[in-house]
This record gives sequence, structure tokens and C-alpha cells, in this order.
Amino acid sequence: MTKKQHYRPATQLIHGEVERTLFAETSEALFLTSGFVYENAEQAERTFKGEETHYQYSRFNNPTTKALENRLAALEQAEACVTTSTGMSAIFASLLPLLKSGDRVVASLALFGSSYWIVQNLLPQMGIEGIFIDGTDLQQWQEALSKPTKAVLIETPSNPMLDILDIQAIADLTHKAGGTLIVDNVFATPLYQKPLQFGADLVTYSCTKHIDGQGRVLGGAILGSKKLLDDHIVPFTRNTGLSLSPFNAWVFLKGLETLPVRIEKMTNNALHCAKFLEKSSYIKRVLYPGLKSHPQYTLGQKQMSAPSTMIAFEVKGGKKAAFTFMNALKLILISNNLGDSRCMMTHPATTTHMKVSQEDRLRLGITDGSIRFSVGLEDPQDLIEDLQCGLDAIAALT
Repeated sequence: MTKKQHYRPATQLIHGEVERTLFAETSEALFLTSGFVYENAEQAERTFKGEETHYQYSRFNNPTTKALENRLAALEQAEACVTTSTGMSAIFASLLPLLKSGDRVVASLALFGSSYWIVQNLLPQMGIEGIFIDGTDLQQWQEALSKPTKAVLIETPSNPMLDILDIQAIADLTHKAGGTLIVDNVFATPLYQKPLQFGADLVTYSCTKHIDGQGRVLGGAILGSKKLLDDHIVPFTRNTGLSLSPFNAWVFLKGLETLPVRIEKMTNNALHCAKFLEKSSYIKRVLYPGLKSHPQYTLGQKQMSAPSTMIAFEVKGGKKAAFTFMNALKLILISNNLGDSRCMMTHPATTTHMKVSQEDRLRLGITDGSIRFSVGLEDPQDLIEDLQCGLDAIAALT
């Protein structure tokens, strides 16, 4: 198995880090067990002291979840990985163990709604200052990180408007301020962007999204240096019970095997749809990293090996037009999930970002006409025809 670390990602995701049992199964074994047996009381004692490596309890670790962690770490080119019960528990567990009362956190305003809530509402209740800035403005980063800061949280591309942030520049400023940079890399996927190579300290995923990619189970992951995870993240996740189910881990392992094929097809479909939408007179703007019209197109080309599977666009006519467009769709589903094999759309202002203040939504460019579009595996021509149904419905309003 030692040579397999040199395989390319698509091969790694099928053959990498496989530990077969004595039954020599083809697919990874699924260990649905809560606990493990020791040969004797002395072995149990040594295990709890950390003097011997032995599985203790599935809240701590499990052979199936360990296989997923090893494979994700190899894909991300990270020293270590910790899996969690959901994507949001990964965000929470990457932040809280680093912080104490009196500390300071700086975050890009362009965050998923629940991540925004943690920084805006939960951390201040613990005596931790949370600061939001425009993540695309390096001058604001310089000013915000001119004083000691414990942690920085960003998404790039961001949810839902696909802002692209300069990871390397933000990492340099974060480290000068004494902080840890956490990057939510869900929209880019581990195939298209590797934040650790640009100076990030921790990378988080909602494995629920592209890694499963078929709407089945929930899970999350945190990746970074072994020391950072061992010193801070592992004690927190183990003792607070944020563990990933072995069954969910097994589903994610199966999802990883087809991830490159799915993501490539979804990205090609997304570019096809983005170009179509950009031509419509009923669409005010389209935000997609694969279009030269994207405000941070050049930066995206530098940081990402390919564009996202996600599109953001704004219809003319506000909420009424946006709802009319979405309700006219026959194939594309209305759902707040993303990264699925099925195309999905949501209206961020009334769903994923409804708890973000209207003032902050407008600062982010999330208007009543904004729609987030997660592109799936369908035939691209069927998608174009379905999008045309939405455009025709808007036309009928006038």
C-alpha cells in the first residue's frame, strides 16, 4: 500500500487507504459497533493512557470512520482529518476549541447562514468578539487583522453568491495577527481547491454535499496538521459527542469513489447553464467562477483548478419574479441542499440566509431576486429547456 500515495486523485479515491479484514472483502467493511473488546484489563488501561493504540469506543473512533478520514486526508494532502456528525458541527468544532472568553474572531460576511449565526450570536454570548468584513476587500482584512485575532473564518467560493477570497493573502495576515485560518471549502470541493496549500490552517467540509452527492446522509470533516487536530479538535469532538456515524462514513466512502466523475459532469453542466442564463434579458446578473464576467475571475483561475458546480443569479423583478421562475420549473427541484446529483434551486433571502439581517444581505448582494442554483448530472439540454420554462414564466408577468 505504500506506493498508492503516488496515485492521482481519481485512483486514490477508489484504491487508497484500504484496510481489508481477514475476509478480504472488495468494498470497505462497515463496522456498526458502539464498543470494542480488550484482551485483558491491562490492555484497556494502556489504551486509555494512550500507551497502546486500540479502538475504544465509536464516539472516539471506528475502523470505518478512520478509513474515511485517511482517504480524505490523502485527497486533501493533509496530515490528519477528523470527521463529525454534520457540516455545521465541523465548523463549530473547528472554531470553539481555539477560543476562550476575551478572544477575537474575524469572519468574512459572506458565510452560510448558520455559520453567520455562530459568529454573530453564539460567540458573543461566550464573551468572544465576532467581527464581519467584506472578504473580497484586502484593505478591510489589513485593518481588521491589525490587532491580535484568535481565529479567522472564510468561505471561498462563498455561499450563496460565490465570492472568491484570496486565501494566501488572508492566511498571511491571519498568521501575523496570531490567528488560525479556517476555510469552508464546500463549494470548491477538495478536487478543485486545496486551501492548505495557500496557507490555511484548517479546512472544513459538509460531506453531506458533493462527497455523498446523492442526498442520503449527513456528515462533516475537518482537515489540517496532526498537531493542531490532536491538541484542539480531537479532544473537543470526542468529549462533546460530535462523532460521525460509521454507516454514514461508509456511504461517504462509496461517494468518494465516483466524486471525480460526478463533479466533472456537474461542472460542465453548470458552465452550460451559466452561459445560457447570462444571455437572457430577464436575468440581471450571473455569478459563476467559470465566466469572465465574475468579479474575481482571475483569482479563481489562480486558486481553483476548475469552476464550481454552483451558480448564483439574479432575476429582474425581485421576489415575485424569482418565485415565479422557480415555481415554473418542472425538472429542477426547489431544495436548500446542494452538491447533489439532482439539480436544486433555493431562494437564499427566504431560506438559507433569512436569519442574516437585511442590511447584511444587501451588503452581500443577496437581493430578493437572487437564486442559488446547484447543478446536477442531468442532460444539459433538458436543463436548458427547464430554465427556459422559468424565463417564459417571468415573461408572462409583463
